[in-house]
Amino acid sequence: MIRQILTATAVLLPNLSWADLPSKVEWITNNNEPLFASSDAIFGGILRTHISSFPQTFRTVGPDGNGEFRVWLLDGQPQLLQRHPDTQKYIPDLATHWAFGEDKKTIYVKLNPDAKWSDGKPLKASDYIYMLQFYLSKDIVDPWYNTFYSEYFERITALDEHTLEIVFATEKDEADLLYGIHRLKPRPEHFYTPTKDENNDGVDDDFVRRFNFKAEPTLGAYHVGKIKKGKSITMEHVGEDWWGYGNRYYKGRYNVEKIRIKVIRDSDIAFKHFQKGDLDIFYLGRPELWHEKSDSKPFKNGYIHKFWGYSEPEIGAGSFWLNTDKPLLDNIHIRTGIAYALDIDGLNKNVLRGDFVRKPHGLGIGQGNFSNQKLKPLPFEPNKAIVEFEKAGFTTVGSDGIRLNDKKQRLSFAFTYSHQVVTPRLAYLKEQAKLAGLEIKMNLIDGSSAFKYALEKKHDVSFHSMGTAPQPQYWEYFHSANAGKVQNNNFTNFSTPELDLLIMNFRNALSTQDKERYSRQIQAVVHDATVVIPGLMAPYTREAYWRWMKYPEQPMQKKTQMLFTHGGLRDLGVYWIDNDVKKETKAAVKKDHSFGSKTVIDDKYKPN
Repeated sequence: MIRQILTATAVLLPNLSWADLPSKVEWITNNNEPLFASSDAIFGGILRTHISSFPQTFRTVGPDGNGEFRVWLLDGQPQLLQRHPDTQKYIPDLATHWAFGEDKKTIYVKLNPDAKWSDGKPLKASDYIYMLQFYLSKDIVDPWYNTFYSEYFERITALDEHTLEIVFATEKDEADLLYGIHRLKPRPEHFYTPTKDENNDGVDDDFVRRFNFKAEPTLGAYHVGKIKKGKSITMEHVGEDWWGYGNRYYKGRYNVEKIRIKVIRDSDIAFKHFQKGDLDIFYLGRPELWHEKSDSKPFKNGYIHKFWGYSEPEIGAGSFWLNTDKPLLDNIHIRTGIAYALDIDGLNKNVLRGDFVRKPHGLGIGQGNFSNQKLKPLPFEPNKAIVEFEKAGFTTVGSDGIRLNDKKQRLSFAFTYSHQVVTPRLAYLKEQAKLAGLEIKMNLIDGSSAFKYALEKKHDVSFHSMGTAPQPQYWEYFHSANAGKVQNNNFTNFSTPELDLLIMNFRNALSTQDKERYSRQIQAVVHDATVVIPGLMAPYTREAYWRWMKYPEQPMQKKTQMLFTHGGLRDLGVYWIDNDVKKETKAAVKKDHSFGSKTVIDDKYKPN
């Protein structure tokens, strides 16, 4: 990193709070990390991909704001700082420099003066002040943000048009100060000018309705463009003059001019579209796609290539969330019995070809010392499941093999899931669970509606996983402030005073080491409560692409999630389209010419 001593003078801006910058500030930046994009990248072309359902809103806060399309709107967008995808060191993004205050609560940042919103308006320090104002407003109808931002920050102050003072509510070490600010994303104050604001908080009183399908401008390379409701969404590039290209880490990235996202509800139908050349890329996570269905002529002739790349990803919380507000699921013996009754290892071996790895627990994985390495999932043991169910009073067995209690209640729970491809997997678990007298009712709900169902806490058991970051988050998932309420991420409705204390200790810890210790303790408490049953994970990405899609010589970085843009802007945008190869390939298809099949394996980060 580069450290530079500068003397700065505060400039008073109209309508902005302000404070004096210390006379000597040690400004830090980092432009020395290795580049990971290619200098051969070509700008232009349209990437064609798909999603399973049309979004219920383009808002990222408020009712339904945490839906499936949210990753398209937030992931991949510039932040104050980024973490290098290989070295994991902080690198400039919206902030070009940063500095630490002496009070262990304050960090200063210099904003890139060239940064602009996609509508052409410049980024201002005041957009961060408005961000805080926005998240504190009751008009966004999102209590999680109201609480988090009121407790996490003491203030955010503009020192001049491009300099911020960010003060946290509690003391932190330098590593945690950086982590606390690096993901901050401003809100465009000019975009949210209210038409009616009776409580004078800067947010429209009718925010939820007014902005339901009005996507805000972005600072990233892509913004929401043409919309065909229910059919497709096009993400459009700002252009080759995008301000981000002044940052060396953005050069050679985000090369396609448009990303056309077609709504195709059935994955098998989408795969047929892909093989016909109507889509450019396809995710081959499902074993049958990789091992069997990719044996068709387009693959054999080399029109479509296969890619398997390993990484060391951070994997979020999930697989089976048990809602303790539902009858019987508040009983630890029932929950433990369900865990013993799920043959997840057998599912991997017998249905999924052994391609996956069992998660050790239901919370964040791959987050260094934040992850509790001592935890292990409960194995499939029907006899132990029966013992637990009998402790809960389910001592008899009905004629159909399902256990009953003395009230004649059946040991039966609905498992909610969102994609048809999961049906055979749950069907396997359903049959195996009968060995313990447990009935699994399969509740398929389409796409984003399934997530809304879970947010509204209507589920018994919800099968889904969440995204994550280098540090786990626990308050929204397990603090009592969110239990028993809808439209938040406490999918289990589980909390205890012990857990509340640990979560607040984690949140307010001064040192990163203390925070890591509290994280491991939290994970142990949640694991012992058996409210999130761990499923399977994959430390790799498997994808297929038409041969005109190109990427760097070294495709994978340690934290690469995906090589191409599938289901959101979670990739690094290092790919591009070669139109000459596209013409060559289309001509070969017409002539039935074969290039020979091709599979690329990048095992640089394959676990030993």
